[in-house]
Formats: sequence, C-alpha cells, structure tokens
Amino acid sequence: MVGIDLIKTSRMNRFMERFGEKGLRRFLSEDEIVLIKSYKTAAGFWAAKEAFSKALGTGIGAECSFFDIKIYKSEKGAPLFALSKSIIERFKIIDASLSITHDGEYAISVVSIESLGSSTSNKIKQF
Repeated sequence: MVGIDLIKTSRMNRFMERFGEKGLRRFLSEDEIVLIKSYKTAAGFWAAKEAFSKALGTGIGAECSFFDIKIYKSEKGAPLFALSKSIIERFKIIDASLSITHDGEYAISVVSIESLGSSTSNKIKQF
C-alpha cells in the first residue's frame, strides 16, 4: 500500500505563528517536537503522517489518529516510523517505509506499507 502527501510549507509557517508549540501538540508527540527545527520540518512530518494514513486507506480520523504514528530519526538522520500497537494489529502491518523531501515551498512525503492479508479491495480486479 502506498500513500503520498504534499503540503505548502507556508501553510505550516502560518499555523506555527498562530498556535506555536501548542499547535504542534495537535499532531506531534513531545519526542517529535524536539526534532522540529523549522516550519519546513514540521510540514514534512505533517505530510508523512497524512501519507501514512492514506496508504492505510483511512485518512486521519477514528481508525488512525496522528498519535498512532510517530516519526523518529535513524543514526544517519533518515526519518522512520514507530506505530501504535493497535494500528499494527488492526492493519497487520509488518513494515513501513518513509521518504520526506522539500522543494521550494513544498514538503512531500511518500509512504509504503507492507501488511499481511491485504483486503481484496486493494487487489486489482479482473474483467
């Protein structure tokens, strides 16, 4: 399953100017907030969480909240996911890959999720 999201970084800049760290707490854990170096980093994290929920096919909401997904960094600085036990079990997730990039005024994220027993609705239909 694959998900992608794009956000204009100026949107996150306005959000952070208006709400500050309190606003970041609406979609990030304390550990994630420590990693935020600028509004562009925050925009990338937003895009990553949105892309993950799109890969699940749910979007952010009752089945998958922002707090079911945590982003952390590898020793080399690459973004990685940690997931809540309930999300892993409900969607039978065995692996997830994350890429975040920035270009000009945009942050883009692509997510790939590998799971056991994907539903038949995600498979190609034959005609």
